[in-house]
Amino acid sequence: MYTSIVQVRQPRYQRIADELRRRIDRGEYASGRLLPSEAELSGIFDASRVTVRRALEVLRDEGLVDSRQGFGWFVATDPVRQNLARLGTIESQLAEEGIESTRRVLDFRFTKAPARVRQVLGAETVLRVRRLNLADGEPFALVTVWCPEELGAELSRADVERSPFYELIPVPLGGAVQTIGAAAASAAEAEHLRVPVGSPVLRCERITCAADGGPVLVSEHVFPAHLTEFVVDLPHAEASIAPTGLRLVE
Repeated sequence: MYTSIVQVRQPRYQRIADELRRRIDRGEYASGRLLPSEAELSGIFDASRVTVRRALEVLRDEGLVDSRQGFGWFVATDPVRQNLARLGTIESQLAEEGIESTRRVLDFRFTKAPARVRQVLGAETVLRVRRLNLADGEPFALVTVWCPEELGAELSRADVERSPFYELIPVPLGGAVQTIGAAAASAAEAEHLRVPVGSPVLRCERITCAADGGPVLVSEHVFPAHLTEFVVDLPHAEASIAPTGLRLVE
């Protein structure tokens, strides 16, 4: 008696899904990292975009990948929840999520203050530091900080690469005002954050004051929109269901 064994060949989309799954498991595509575009994957696997998209949808059903308008496909990740109810650093927020945080200083210089910074700080010359914050080795935020020259005069590039400004400037700190809005990634921002040009980002301006109430730092934080959420507790219900602090952007 002969037994015939028929090997069923997997559909092409399933084989592509299996290979992408292996690459994710090996860490070739890190959590939160963008995958190649559908067109690029079509070239890599010599398959139609319809086939590639079906493979990606299989992985999305498994919770391994996700997609956002303007981003494309990325390895699924839980966004970091940043609490707006207290003044904290990116490093402390990431540490609370169990994420390793590192910083890379891109620019360190004393320069003429931009009009907005001059208006807030009342300083003609400022220390401008631009840095990239990494979360588990992947870009998480592009940050620019402006500090009055007299408060930053003793600081070095190594200082700001090692520690937050909150630990470095020689004045006791009070509170801060944060303004958060939606924006599209510029070419420079996209390059550093490894997202497509024009993709959604959250842009946060923070004005930090000394204990006596005077502004001492202006900072701008740019976050890829799929990697972070801002959370605030609203313990008391009011008549309006709209969140507080809304204003129209002119």
